[in-house]
Amino acid sequence: MDPVVLARIQFAANITFHILFPAISIALAWVLLFFKWQGNRTGNQAWRDAYQFWVKVFALTFALGVVTGITMSFQFGTNWPGFMQTVGNIAGPLLAAEVLTAFFMEATFLGIMLFGAKRVSNNMHTLATALVAIGTTVSAFWILILNSWMQTPVGFEMINGQAHATDWGAILTNPSFPYRFVHMLLASGLTVAFLLAGLSSFRYLRGDRSAGLMAALRTGIVMGAMLIPLQIVVGDLHGLNTLKHQPAKLAAMEGIWQTSKGVDAVLFGIPDSEAKTNHYEIAIPKLASFYLTHDWQGEIKGLDAFEGKHPPVGPVFWAFRIMVGVGLLMLAVSWAALWYWRQQKGLPTWLAHTFVAMTFAGWVGLIAGWYVTEVGRQPWLVYGVLTTAEAASAVPPAHIGLSLAMYLSLYLCLGFAYVRVLFYLAGKAGKAAIETPPVLQPAMQ
Repeated sequence: MDPVVLARIQFAANITFHILFPAISIALAWVLLFFKWQGNRTGNQAWRDAYQFWVKVFALTFALGVVTGITMSFQFGTNWPGFMQTVGNIAGPLLAAEVLTAFFMEATFLGIMLFGAKRVSNNMHTLATALVAIGTTVSAFWILILNSWMQTPVGFEMINGQAHATDWGAILTNPSFPYRFVHMLLASGLTVAFLLAGLSSFRYLRGDRSAGLMAALRTGIVMGAMLIPLQIVVGDLHGLNTLKHQPAKLAAMEGIWQTSKGVDAVLFGIPDSEAKTNHYEIAIPKLASFYLTHDWQGEIKGLDAFEGKHPPVGPVFWAFRIMVGVGLLMLAVSWAALWYWRQQKGLPTWLAHTFVAMTFAGWVGLIAGWYVTEVGRQPWLVYGVLTTAEAASAVPPAHIGLSLAMYLSLYLCLGFAYVRVLFYLAGKAGKAAIETPPVLQPAMQ
């Protein structure tokens, strides 16, 4: 097999597995701070119980995020030496800023957050929780700046084949960064919302009605119901930004093959790159032109305008629909749960089962969205500057194939173990809560 394809598969496997854990730790750190603040404010033990359970989940998730991040960084040197050689003058400082301003902060205060509850004052412990939450978000801030710059590069000039920064202000505020950053934070929040609701529903179905469990379950439901409409709005704005700066990616997402006016919105179809058409297409006439240009007759560039320089259509087309489909399912389930909760102060059994089944729905939507972003950038590694083929190393395919098999084996084992441990922790906590009669406080009603 082509070594570039193998290297791409290997990096995709690494980034896919790595992103699962920061997606949880970013928002879960803020949820823990919320639990901590509520516990301090109300004095209610329920919030402290919720904190004590979910801080274990955070610790496990953070550890896996660090480990998978280290293995991913190796590949910049082994598989993609052309990347740092060409744009290292910009990528290097941004990665260094992430380590100096975020990772060190998280690492320093994580120990106090995990083990210092009985060793430092409550205020110090709350401060440590807040600083860890800030650190996770600052980390995402720097990484998203680099990723967004790779999608919409500005503020540099090429000298002897290397990118040199000429305007760091432009780099830090590159055109797609605000949309990508907010979109990612909301995706992290939704991932944690359904993780909260899913694991809590698992305990709920086992008969646990402890105040701490109900607090976490209600938090997950409300988070999901509030964040998904915001995500839909931000996603739409992000799509308009993509139309402006990466029209080839947008054409692949929408399955638009020819540049034309009054373009249909394709709901379903099977893209055929050879015939340059969609088979079995179901579309709404002129709707794509309306929501992309706010004009029923608006012109949209098709893939024919980027012959030889557009992403593979099938993966981007389907990943986009999976992301949207998961989002709509999240909207329906979280709003139904909120309605039932307000009526019954609890969940019907079928809805609790649904939440358990959707415990990791956020991961599905997140990965699908990430593939739209990353596969949709192809054949470019840095849009319009550096192609993926130019950045790849000359490592023999057999070597890449061997390391890929090792990575996949390791990730399957780690992923399976992670999920098993989470449900083991939930089952253990639920059993302990059932054996101890719950005490519902007025503040939780």
